[in-house]
Amino acid sequence: MNRDNDKGKILLSRTMLMAIVNFFLLFILIARLYYLQVVDALKYKTLADENRISTRILMPIRGTIFDRNGIVLADNEQNLSAMIVAEQAPSIDATIAEFKKYIDINDKEEQKIRKEIKNHRKFVPVKLKDNLSWEEVSSLQLNTSSMPGIIIDQGVNRFYPMGQYTAHFLGYVGSVDEKEKNDDPLLMVPGFKVGKSGLEKFFENKLRGISGNVKFEVNAYGRIMKEIERNNGQEGEALRLTVDANLQKYAQDTFGEHSGAAVVLDVHSGEILAFVSVPSFDPNLFTKGLSHEEWNKLLYNERNPLVNKAVTGRYSPGSTFKIAVALAALENNIVSKDKSFYCGGAMTLGNHKFHCWKHSGHGYQNVVEAIKNSCDIYFYEVAMLLGIEKIADMARILGLGNLTGVTLENEQKGIIPDKEWKLKRYGEKWQQGETIIAGIGQGYVQVTPLQLAIMTARVANGGYEIYPSFTKLSLKDKAKIKKLPISNKNIEIVKQGMFEVVNGERGTAASSSFNINGIKMSGKTGTTQVRRISLKERQNGIKKDEDLPWSLRSHALFVGFTPHDKPKYAVAVIVEHGSSGSGAAAPIASKILQKALELNI
Repeated sequence: MNRDNDKGKILLSRTMLMAIVNFFLLFILIARLYYLQVVDALKYKTLADENRISTRILMPIRGTIFDRNGIVLADNEQNLSAMIVAEQAPSIDATIAEFKKYIDINDKEEQKIRKEIKNHRKFVPVKLKDNLSWEEVSSLQLNTSSMPGIIIDQGVNRFYPMGQYTAHFLGYVGSVDEKEKNDDPLLMVPGFKVGKSGLEKFFENKLRGISGNVKFEVNAYGRIMKEIERNNGQEGEALRLTVDANLQKYAQDTFGEHSGAAVVLDVHSGEILAFVSVPSFDPNLFTKGLSHEEWNKLLYNERNPLVNKAVTGRYSPGSTFKIAVALAALENNIVSKDKSFYCGGAMTLGNHKFHCWKHSGHGYQNVVEAIKNSCDIYFYEVAMLLGIEKIADMARILGLGNLTGVTLENEQKGIIPDKEWKLKRYGEKWQQGETIIAGIGQGYVQVTPLQLAIMTARVANGGYEIYPSFTKLSLKDKAKIKKLPISNKNIEIVKQGMFEVVNGERGTAASSSFNINGIKMSGKTGTTQVRRISLKERQNGIKKDEDLPWSLRSHALFVGFTPHDKPKYAVAVIVEHGSSGSGAAAPIASKILQKALELNI
């Protein structure tokens, strides 16, 4: 009996223990459910929604770029693409084979497509070909029954209506590189493009816009079931430039088959009215994708269509540099308007003879006559009296040898040499003969076409420190334009010489003069050798440029402004291997300035 009582007590205690354990476990379960469903409900609701809702970024429309008159220079055009959805195509091989009957895709493209299909889920569309024409789309849609799985998608591409005419300053857009990626999720979106060069790159943040997003309800496999919410974001800002599209096209066409550069400025504000580098390229090729053959054709062209010569080309300014030397001589009282030097065709320094371009000489020349006739001997004499330091100082005041601050990448500073520069560069002392050569803009002196345009504008406007700009200056910025430390009297003397170059009897650019209701042009020619002429060649007769290969011919330059009495437009032109400033560069500049007057910008 006692044994039965003991067993009953043990059973009862075990039952009570199990009940207590079960009650405790039930309490924990209820508490956990309460915590999950009440206390932490918001958190898990969010996680559930994240599994149910898929958010995708919408790329913003890039801002439009206009010229000063509202003509579109960069826009967005519809891009039609053919896509394949694998799960809708019973046979990928058969669909692609049929697709190739209507749209050309090469083996490399096909390999990439098949790799993309393999790496994505079957319901995700994979691009077969973009930039389709309406005719191509029509042919696909008429044969959809034989190509199951093919769909047409609509997007946008950057488009440059003027093509090659605006390539070097607008630049182009392209896919995002790894080094360009940052915290902005928009840069991670496949197919998103950013500015790669030119103004497209400089104004990237303004033109890009703000991304939007769209929320989809998806199933457990990630397939979209329906759209829940859409935010279209914000289109990029429009950009209005100072360039005149009509002048730009005319200026570039005026070069014909020549290669070189030209820049036209408003002399009072520095606004860029035309900006030419030839030959050029079509930036739309970069937007749509260059073939290997097209890229090599651009890359290995001896005339360098990919190089923006207006800011990266460094050239000896030749006789256009005599403007700076003349001003330096006048400002330092080395010469007066009437002081003359005799030109007999050559001068000797030590055992070296320096020649004038006119072998018979010009006779006695004052500063106005020396500019008009581009007399080398006059400027040799003046350069020796001035010294390289004073020449360099004036050149820099006029904007040569300095970065201009223009909103384009890879701008070159050029070289305005002095004693310190040579010592640092070559570890050698400056020689007097080098000063003589620098006096006519050769030797070490190198400038860009844009710098020459700035120099010309600063002389034309009476000595005011303007800088080049692709966008309009505010009234506040215009008020900051300061007077350079050059006397008006001396500027007028140099301008008189530049007037005689074009309008004087036998001036070096007289054949390019014009007279439009009393409006004339002033300027200065320049021709610079790109090869060294040996003593033997001088003795036997110097070869004519036309008898030399193109790459060995002299560069041709011209700088000028109009109207001659109330300047408004300044231009700098360089024709690579054009042989003669008066024969090649001056006629182009004259036509460009006449067009600017006609357009009345």
